[in-house]
Amino acid sequence: MSCVFTKYYCNFPFLSLGIKYNRGPQQPKKDCTSSNNQDVRIRKNSVEALAMESQRRSLYPPVNAPTKVQSTDRKQNIMFVMKDYQKKDSEINPIGLHKRRRRFVIKKSPILIAMNSSSLNLPMLKSEDRNNNNWKSLYQIQRERKRIMRDTCSKYKSNNRRIITPYHVSRIFVEDKYRILYCEVPKAGCSNWKRVLMVLNGLASSTKDIQHNTVHYGNYLKRLDGFDRKGIYHRLNTYTKMLFIREPFEKLVSAFRDKFEHPNNYYHPVFGKAIISRYRVNASKEALRTGSGVKFKEFIQYLLDVHRPVGMDIHWDHVNRLCSPCLIDYDFVGKFESMEEDANFFLHLIGAPQNLTFPRFKDRHSNEERTTTKITQSYFAQLSPAQRQHSYDFYYMDYLMFNYSKPFEDLY
Repeated sequence: MSCVFTKYYCNFPFLSLGIKYNRGPQQPKKDCTSSNNQDVRIRKNSVEALAMESQRRSLYPPVNAPTKVQSTDRKQNIMFVMKDYQKKDSEINPIGLHKRRRRFVIKKSPILIAMNSSSLNLPMLKSEDRNNNNWKSLYQIQRERKRIMRDTCSKYKSNNRRIITPYHVSRIFVEDKYRILYCEVPKAGCSNWKRVLMVLNGLASSTKDIQHNTVHYGNYLKRLDGFDRKGIYHRLNTYTKMLFIREPFEKLVSAFRDKFEHPNNYYHPVFGKAIISRYRVNASKEALRTGSGVKFKEFIQYLLDVHRPVGMDIHWDHVNRLCSPCLIDYDFVGKFESMEEDANFFLHLIGAPQNLTFPRFKDRHSNEERTTTKITQSYFAQLSPAQRQHSYDFYYMDYLMFNYSKPFEDLY
């Protein structure tokens, strides 16, 4: 195990509430694309994260620590400020949010859900399908993917105690009619999966009828963290839980191309300006003003910097932190690389209408070629061997947990 791996994963944060890893205030929560109204949600996200961490510490104090928490200690650790919290979205400066990331108002206590295990609810093959070699093969692939995921969790997770909070399920979408829980992984087909869930829920007759803004800003789909304790517990233990993942380097390049190589009124001023200012020597005034033109090498410098000028973002965060697969036993694990086959197999298993198939169209920048292995390698060829190694170490658990091969032969 390399020293870089140790640095990132020595404590393997399956019970982490997002504070240790500098998940800065810029992480979008609403969906897999950002909006101009993100900053208010970001503050609320950070508020709840700190509340959860505070309660977790009170529930599980360290060895030899006093069992009673002194109120004076709490006052020293939490600053009750942010008087402008109620300001309108347009009056808030998202660029300065990271400077105030420790200044939160604790509004409510989190709900803690203790679970010994969440049930596995992958539907069995129908009797007429059991003689179909294709269905049997896909079913066996699912069993193997889940086995590898569980074995990795058993080997690396740091605590046997399973506490699931609303924070851990905040990226899980709920479809009650077919009893589905879908954990959203950006750049792994999330837009089209939301369309499918909307059709299953009767909100549209066809995935082709649903526009991009309706998918991401319509608020038609419910999130699991919007339910009370009983509702969360019930759905985790009775619904079919699924996620779709993608080769980590390919997902990263796809996110970079989408957010930094096209006009974007959130990622350029928030992330781009900070990245150029910190990592570009003799940056032009125009680049510093707009944040446009971030280079891939600069982006990687930001990603690997433990003191990032801006926080982590869902588009390049680890899947094991977005979806907590070592806390939540997912029933179905699909891969972007075999999306059409995996997705339609899942729809077949849950008994979806036969005329519903997973959409194949590209949601954004439809005239641009999808990010492929060849394109991904061309971007990483711009990096030094050490940077490629550090990037691999950064995503090591995703490579291991989801059984992806090393993307370059010189990696160890």
